[in-house]
Amino acid sequence: MKKTFTLICLAIFSNTLLAQQENDILGYWLNEEGDAKIQINKNNDIFTGKIVWLEKPKDENGQWRLDTENPDESLRNRKKLGLQILHNLTWDADKKEWNDGEIYDAREGDTYSLFARLKNQNAIDLRGYIGFSLFGKTTNWTRTDLEQKE
Repeated sequence: MKKTFTLICLAIFSNTLLAQQENDILGYWLNEEGDAKIQINKNNDIFTGKIVWLEKPKDENGQWRLDTENPDESLRNRKKLGLQILHNLTWDADKKEWNDGEIYDAREGDTYSLFARLKNQNAIDLRGYIGFSLFGKTTNWTRTDLEQKE
């Protein structure tokens, strides 16, 4: 009985992974910290993502939060709200993941290579790294909608 149950669970889990499709990444995602929502879009087989909601879009003085940590000084006056942080992700049908992209960390002003995999239809793991993915960090985002209901 236990063996049958285990086999059924394995079959369901593997079907979920195999069922992932290229456009499953599209939509709104809440970052792991819960303070930003990112909308992932697709244009000509390239996936990008921009910040569409911030818990605190303005600082304590009522000023828009800016991209002040950007290494390019000419970009430091960009608002964080609306900032594109995911670039050039492409779908790899063999690996069932999105890869060859970049993610920009506006908190630190750093850009990392990126690949992403769905854990399920409502959770995605994004791995940012420099050089080799072994030397990186994984963050988990949760599917959401644009409306803030929390």
